[in-house]
Amino acid sequence: MRSLRDFCTGVGFFLKGVAWAARNGRWWLFGLIPAVIAFAVYVVALILLGTNALTLAELLTPFADSWSWRGEFRGAVAVALFLGGLAVSVLTFAAVTLTIGEPFYEKLSSLADGIEEPDGPPWWQTLPRSIKDSLVTLWYVLLFTVPLLVLGFVPVLGQTVVPVVGAAVSGFFLTVELSTLALERRGMLRKERFRVLRANLPVSLGFGVVVFLLFMLPLVAIVAMPAAVAGAAMMVRDRLAA
Repeated sequence: MRSLRDFCTGVGFFLKGVAWAARNGRWWLFGLIPAVIAFAVYVVALILLGTNALTLAELLTPFADSWSWRGEFRGAVAVALFLGGLAVSVLTFAAVTLTIGEPFYEKLSSLADGIEEPDGPPWWQTLPRSIKDSLVTLWYVLLFTVPLLVLGFVPVLGQTVVPVVGAAVSGFFLTVELSTLALERRGMLRKERFRVLRANLPVSLGFGVVVFLLFMLPLVAIVAMPAAVAGAAMMVRDRLAA
C-alpha cells in the first residue's frame, strides 16, 4: 500500500512541474526550443530507420535466405528494429534535449528547485562527463530493452507482462536523466544518483512512468519537457534529497 502511495507521489511531482511551467510561461517557451531541435533530429532518424528497416533485416538475417517464410520473418525483424529504435528514441530524448539546452535547463531546474544556482565550472567543461554518464545510462537501457523486445514476440507474455515491465524500466531511466541536474547540484555523481533513485524506487517509477507514457506521444514530448525538468527538481528537493 505504501509503495502505491509513493508511486502516486511520483506522479504528483510531475503534475507540480506542469503547474510550475504554467506559472512561468516564459521559461516554458524557452524550454521548447531545445526540445524542438532534438525532436526534428529524431523524426529524421526514425524516418530513415523506417524506410530502411526491411533492408537492415535482410542484412541481419542471411541465414534465412533458404526459408520459405523468410519474408514474414524478416518483416517481423523489421518491425522489431523500428520499435526498438522508437523505444531508444523515447529513452534518449531527454538526455539529448538536456545536452542541447543544458545552460537553459540548468537555470530552469535551479528556479524550480527554489535555490540559487551554485558557482561552478561552465557547462562546456562538464559536458564530456554529462555525455559519458548518458552513454552509461544508455548501455543499461539496452541491457534491459533488447531482451524485452525479444520477449515481446512471445504470445500472451509479450502482450501483458512485457509492456508493463518495459514501461517501468523506461520510466526509471527517464527519471535518472531528468533528475541529473538537481542531484548534481547537490554534489551527487552517477553512482550515488543511482543509489538514491533505487532507494526511492516507487517514487522514481511514478514520476518516470508518467513521463515515459507522455513522451510516447511526439508533440506532447516537446511540450512536456520543461515541466518534466521542473518536476524532477522539485522531486529531488522534497523527497529524494530532502
